[in-house]
Amino acid sequence: MKYWSQTFIPTLKESPADAEIASHKLLLRAGLVRKLGGGLYTFMPAGLRVMQKISQLCRDEMDREGAIELAMPFIHPVDNWVDGPRWAAAREIMYRVDHAGAGKGRSKEPEFVLGPTHEEVITPLVKSEITSYRDLPKNFYQIGTKFRNEIRPRYGLMRAREFVMKDAYSFDATDAGATESYHKMKRAYTAFFLRCGLKTIPVEADTGVMGGSFSHEFMVPAPVGDDDIVYCDESGYSANREKATSGIVPKDLPDAATAGALEEFPTPGIVTIAALAAAGVPADKQFKTLVYMGDGKPFLVVLRGCDDLEEAKLGALGFQLCRPATPEEIEPIMGAKPGSLGTVKGTIKNPAALAGIFADHAIRLVGNGTTGANKDGFHLRNVNVVRDLAVTKFGDFRTVRAGEPDPKSGQPLKIARAIEVGHIFKLGTKYSEKFGAVYTDDQKQSHLMVMGCYGIGISRTLQAVIEQSNDADGIIWPWHVAPWQVLVVNLDPADAACTDLCKKLATLAESAGADVLIDDRAERPGVKFKDADLIGLPLRLTVGGRGLKEGIFEMKWRTSKDVSKVAITDAEKLVSEAVRTAASKA
Repeated sequence: MKYWSQTFIPTLKESPADAEIASHKLLLRAGLVRKLGGGLYTFMPAGLRVMQKISQLCRDEMDREGAIELAMPFIHPVDNWVDGPRWAAAREIMYRVDHAGAGKGRSKEPEFVLGPTHEEVITPLVKSEITSYRDLPKNFYQIGTKFRNEIRPRYGLMRAREFVMKDAYSFDATDAGATESYHKMKRAYTAFFLRCGLKTIPVEADTGVMGGSFSHEFMVPAPVGDDDIVYCDESGYSANREKATSGIVPKDLPDAATAGALEEFPTPGIVTIAALAAAGVPADKQFKTLVYMGDGKPFLVVLRGCDDLEEAKLGALGFQLCRPATPEEIEPIMGAKPGSLGTVKGTIKNPAALAGIFADHAIRLVGNGTTGANKDGFHLRNVNVVRDLAVTKFGDFRTVRAGEPDPKSGQPLKIARAIEVGHIFKLGTKYSEKFGAVYTDDQKQSHLMVMGCYGIGISRTLQAVIEQSNDADGIIWPWHVAPWQVLVVNLDPADAACTDLCKKLATLAESAGADVLIDDRAERPGVKFKDADLIGLPLRLTVGGRGLKEGIFEMKWRTSKDVSKVAITDAEKLVSEAVRTAASKA
């Protein structure tokens, strides 16, 4: 057991001005963390206890699925990243650290980076240590500090520059084995978040810079979430916004018949979808042409005028880096400025410069529409997708909207905000190929190891629990992650009988398996009760005052308004039962 006077829980009556969301305010008010600078936090004693408990729950589930814990350096030689597959995409979010002698005539000294993740470290390590199929599969994990050069840190631990993460990396001999490892981790994550008391939704996700064939994010529904999830209750479909698809385009949709010859018409001053709609052409009857640069090469993306591009979906095109083209880059290729662009055959000034023209499937719903003529101030009408557009490949590039049909059931899709707390990837051979991580089979043939990677934001999970589990009075901790599970409030610390009973109740709760905190401060009862609700421990036992004279103490669950009066003679039975029941249900 721990006495409040022997630890340090600096609670606050008011929320700091820079705390924007409920969980951020409660992190600070309950004395769990203190801010050092933007995105940098010190974990105070109670906050550290929560972090340790979450970390141990994570270890339990990782170990249960056969993962092996290790610890890798968090300062990495930059060469590891340069030699890997994602240096160009990842370098902007990384802190770079020069050797002490760099820039002072010691140009040969290596440069280092602070690791946001460890694929570039674990893969060379495994390459050097594992060479035979007999040593596979393996899954290594660690729990430690990571670093991200976050431009706009906000929301406390949600978007921090320094954070605690569990990262794991699996190595298999076959694709089937890698899929099995992936599902083991998905099972471990589901169990872990459940034990943390979090309601999560695993959703299909984009693989992004990490790469690989498929991935899932574990999302906590919350109005302040940093991402959208698209889902359907009826079918169970769920995906994040970057990956979501809908059934808006029927699989058996016939190609639209042509409707008249192409016709050019003047549109002076009309350079937006909205302006053309105001001139009489509805947005869903327009073709929108966007020019992007992929690894330095221009390409076009065609959407309906009423649709928005989901940039993450451009990753399916295989470019490492994508960005919108500048007006200066667009005009020499297209022959016109933005606002008059199109992809009708024969109208593009320099089609040979393009890496491709990629169209969203939904443009087939337009049939015959209107698009830019690649002449400033002119558009074309009666544009037919099959007859007129120069499309290299169709794909899914649009942002899904609420109410569109679910691709599985046809029921309306819903969209909600959510917090990402975990992400798992089936990486394939992207990293093993770059670093030469191979093994020999029983025929002495060499093969690339098939990898997976799996991350959990430990510090982010802490705040997500608070965001999902709080009320107007403070935090409501789930049993397994509470810094202490039972709070014994001593209303009269100067009274020996009161103090003895508090210690007895604490010992009973501790013997039943609970972590116990005794509030022995010389404070008014009102202050103690407010702090008790603020720090949110699951079970409160209150001793003192009239109740002690009457031979009773009070028992109150944080999730309930009811207060039970318990006879001191029944303490041994009822306190033990309460603790064991809470632990078994958690």
